[in-house]
Amino acid sequence: MIRLNRLTLARGALVLLDDVSLMIHDRHKVGIIGANGCGKTSLFALLRGVLSPERGEVLLPKQAVIAHVAQETPNVTASALDYVLDGDRELRTVETAIARLQNTSFDNHDDGHALADWHHRFEAIDGYRARARAGELLAGLGFTHAQHREPVNTFSGGWRMRLNLAQALMCRSDILLLDEPTNHLDLDAVLWLEDWLRRYPGTLLLITHDRDFLDSIVDTIVHFDQRTLKTYSGNYAQFEQERAAALANQQATFEKQQRTVAHLQSFIDRFRAKATKAKQAQSRLRQLEKMTRISAAHVDSPFSFSFSPSDSRARQLLRLEGADLGYRAEAPVLPNVECGILSDTRLGLLGPNGAGKSTLIKSMTSLLPLLRGTRHTARDLRIGYFAQHQLDTLDPKASALLHLQRLDPEAREQTLRDFLGGFAFHGEQATQTIASFSGGERARLALALIVYARPQLLILDEPTNHLDIEMREALTEALQAYNGALIVVAHDRHLLSATVDEFWLVHQGNVTPFDGDLDDYRRFVLDHLRDETTETAVTDQPVNTAAPDRKTQKRLDAEARQRRAPLVKRQNEIEKSLERLSAERAALEHWLASPEAYLDNAKARLTTALARQREISKTLEAMEAEWLELAEAISRDVVESSQ
Repeated sequence: MIRLNRLTLARGALVLLDDVSLMIHDRHKVGIIGANGCGKTSLFALLRGVLSPERGEVLLPKQAVIAHVAQETPNVTASALDYVLDGDRELRTVETAIARLQNTSFDNHDDGHALADWHHRFEAIDGYRARARAGELLAGLGFTHAQHREPVNTFSGGWRMRLNLAQALMCRSDILLLDEPTNHLDLDAVLWLEDWLRRYPGTLLLITHDRDFLDSIVDTIVHFDQRTLKTYSGNYAQFEQERAAALANQQATFEKQQRTVAHLQSFIDRFRAKATKAKQAQSRLRQLEKMTRISAAHVDSPFSFSFSPSDSRARQLLRLEGADLGYRAEAPVLPNVECGILSDTRLGLLGPNGAGKSTLIKSMTSLLPLLRGTRHTARDLRIGYFAQHQLDTLDPKASALLHLQRLDPEAREQTLRDFLGGFAFHGEQATQTIASFSGGERARLALALIVYARPQLLILDEPTNHLDIEMREALTEALQAYNGALIVVAHDRHLLSATVDEFWLVHQGNVTPFDGDLDDYRRFVLDHLRDETTETAVTDQPVNTAAPDRKTQKRLDAEARQRRAPLVKRQNEIEKSLERLSAERAALEHWLASPEAYLDNAKARLTTALARQREISKTLEAMEAEWLELAEAISRDVVESSQ
């Protein structure tokens, strides 16, 4: 259990939390939310012991292992796999002890007993599967099998952050702190991480602006609100509903109190000077002074912007014919691409990292010349392109206002300021140099410049990185109202599902329509990753450790059967329930297909039957999914036990 007791936390003169108490129970998965700068990251530093409270105390479980993602990656030559294995500190300690004792000539029985004890400990912490576990983490986060052996110092910054994340997940922790873990991930890795975190057995504290990611994982929300922490049961969607109801109630109470205040003040103003009423006026004045004032509820987003209507008259805006896309003619990333973008296209691009999504959209914008083939565009086509590196193209010495003035020198300054206000650049901030801007502020400015250019085709490559929930929601609403053509690559599923009508899959050198929604794509990704990790799992034993002997192997087999017993039992229970529910649904469907179901005197029964049919179908779907997960777990355990 994590407890904050009457705690006050500050950074310099800024008070982040004031006299706050909080309790988080073991094994809960908690989403930490709040405005940028409110103190979420500082809370994590407090839990890790990096920061100390001004007052109050932090109580953590004794000997709890806390894992977090390091912000810096050492410039080491160790392989990616070994770097991830370093996350399991106890494993490394045990391996070192075994290696030391195996290189020792045993002068007494104590050394032999010690070695046996260390081997037992190695087995107890699942050491024989550690390398396979690290390989699965790397594969899930997008590393190819060949990259497992590459030195850490050969990876770029974004990939090093993935290595740090894998190292944190490798730690067999009691408490896991994740601060924006999806920022450097593509959608495939996000889907894998989501699946992994749902199965994480410890206490999870998660900071993220990805609402779908929160909804899928957490069972509790802790909200930073005016230097306090408020706890809500459920996921982010439930938090929104509960908070909206609370704010509506607060506003109603505020308005009622304001009427009371106005009435008391009116009496005081009218009768304070009259001798006969002075005592009553003083009584009401004291009543007014003692009243605990309720503040008005404020829920308005600071962002308000929209795209100008598209003025394109062309039906087809862009087409690639017989196009080889990539960087080398002898090895194109995407060969022989045939695709077209119409004026009403609303397209989401799916596919694993490195499959060619960015190559495709760069070729569409002509930033990357075609290796072969033809690119056709509508006359005077304006393309708005937000790239992952877009923030690097901004002039750090220029202000937000100056960036806009360079785009439109003839525009009135007030017009430009009003436009920037929609992106929450107000007053002096509009004229400050952007060198001091945060990543989120730079992302907002980059989007503002694209919106101002009034594009007819809008291409967004991971536009939500660095954006908070309010800005993401504002962007989603603006894109929903945008009437031009739209192409989106994003790991934010809420943005994707709310703004696009169709998906293309970029995979294994092909660009093809994806027949399904994001739930279908999630299943596709996880199935593909399971197949891949089964084929390429690293099963070699750690150096200087011996494989178990026959007696040990028999014991391990017995333990494996015992471990699988509850899974098999649950499978049998599900099979019986599936049989019973399937029979009930068949009987319902037989009656629903008969004429008597639609007679006037059968309306009540028909309503009940339809509701029960939907309920059974939903239950069957969930139980079938659980049965498949159990089957996969049993299969994995059989494979692992045989290694």
